[in-house]
Parts: sequence; structure tokens; C-alpha cells
Amino acid sequence: MTSAGFNVTSSLTLVGFSWLSGHSSLLFFVFLLLYLFVLFSDSLVIYIICSQRALHRPMFAFVASFLLNSLTVSTLIYPKLLSDLLLSGTGLVQVSRTLCLCQGFFVTILGGASFILLSAMAFDRYLSICYPMHYAVLVTPAKVVLMLLFCWMLPSILFGVSTMMASRLPLCRVQLNRVYCDLYSLVSLSCGGAEAELSGLYNLLFSGVIIFLPSTFLLFSYARILFICLRRSRSFSSKALQTCLPHLLVFFNYTISVCLDLLLRRLQSNRESDTTLITSILILLVPTLLNPVVYGLKLKEVFTHVKRLLSCRRDS
Repeated sequence: MTSAGFNVTSSLTLVGFSWLSGHSSLLFFVFLLLYLFVLFSDSLVIYIICSQRALHRPMFAFVASFLLNSLTVSTLIYPKLLSDLLLSGTGLVQVSRTLCLCQGFFVTILGGASFILLSAMAFDRYLSICYPMHYAVLVTPAKVVLMLLFCWMLPSILFGVSTMMASRLPLCRVQLNRVYCDLYSLVSLSCGGAEAELSGLYNLLFSGVIIFLPSTFLLFSYARILFICLRRSRSFSSKALQTCLPHLLVFFNYTISVCLDLLLRRLQSNRESDTTLITSILILLVPTLLNPVVYGLKLKEVFTHVKRLLSCRRDS
């Protein structure tokens, strides 16, 4: 403890498990089944896209990258969550501040990358539908690779700065009412005055850049697509909107989950409750479970290969 009364401990406590301690065994098996489902379904769709030459197109490259991003987030959270459930007999789980910062950094950049990837998908669909004659020139494999690198590099740089700022903040509390770490919650534990306010301001600014700007661009792209579809034939409009529907479903799923979590945090200010704990779990579960289902069932080209592959395995 410093003279100012700040806590400089290197350990944090995830007290969110205290709400789950009475059902830890049941929740362990539920989360294990959910994680196995995410592993299998995401890997299956990614494998089909990579193995089928007919799916080697920009749209499916973005879908595979998005599911890989989702799978990575799940792998960063589910295994530790499962191990913590086994060890949370007292309802409290200790985690080092360094590990918490690392998990918060990767969860935040991959969450931000999800929005930018969805925005890149919208841009790809916009060019494909609105400029079909120039699409092959506008969206080359090299440009797709550059767009994918941008989707991960931008949040890595922005939230890398945010993570460095958070690592320097003194803590006046060491209890997180979460079951995993995130940068926003870590900063909220600090009472470092102007430095903490600056870090919070940077987090808000970076979140705006990573979430709201891509979301605005995405909605603008799909609005333009809808406008073009209304002027074309019914068969063209139906086919175009069918390819856009999965991306919109995933986008609204992510947006509702993130906005609900942020809204509850702001309403409850500095105090975390069981409501924010529940939203922190839902923001992990709902998108990661829905993504492979949407892309596996709603994209006809992918679903055809999924059905063929699974039927072949049953026959053998």
C-alpha cells in the first residue's frame, strides 16, 4: 500500500464466481459443452471454406476470418473459465494483474476486430452488388489480405496503448465482479485521479473508433445495397439480400450485446452488480454460439457442404 492509500498489489480477485459457486459443477459441464460446440462448429465451417475451391472467394475469406476471430476469443476465455469453475469452491478466484491485463487486451482487440471484420464484409457486399462489373478489379486477393491485416492491426495498436495506460494505474479496489478480465473493468478499479480519467477517456474514444465508426459504415453500405435492390428485379434483390442477411444478423447480435453491457455499466456507475455479471457472460456466450449457426445455415453455399459432409460421416 502506498502512502496515498493506493493498492499496488499484483493480484486481483474475480468475485463474479461467488454468484456461481452454488452451481459450479453444473455450470462447468454446461460451459464445457458450449465450448466444444463452438470449437466443432467454427472449425467445421472454416474447414469447409478452406477445403472447397468454389468457396475461395473474398466473401468467404472474410467469413472464415471472422469465425477464426470468434474461435480465438472463445479459446482465450472458456478454458480459464472452466478451470476457475473447478477451483472456485469459495466463490473467489485469484488472478495476477499481468494475466488479467493480457486477457483484457486480447479480448478487447478481438472484440473490436469483430466489428471491423463485419464492416469489411459489408464493404465487400456493397462492391459486389453495386459494382458487379468492376468487382474483380476492386477486390483482389492482395487487397483482401491487406483488409484483413487492417482489421486486426488497428485495434491491436489502439488498445495496445490503452492497455499500457491501464497497467500504470494505481488500484484502490482489487475485486472484479466478472468471470473474466476486460480493460474497462480494470480501469474502473483505479482511483488514480486525472490519469485514470484520461485512461477512461482514451478507452471511450478508441471504442468509438473501433465500434461506432465501422457500425455506421456498415449500416450505410447496407442502406445503399437496399436502395440498389429496390431498383432491380425481384430475383436479383432476393439473391442479394439473402447473402447480406447472415452478416446483418451477426452484426445486430454483437451490437445489442455490447450496447446492453455498456449501458448497464454506465447506469450502475462504479458499482458492479449481478446484472453486469450476467451481461458479461451473455456477451461471451450469445455471439460465439450464434456465429457458426448463422454462417453454417444461412449461407446456402456453406450449408450445402456442411450437409454433404455430415451425411457422408453418418453413412460411413
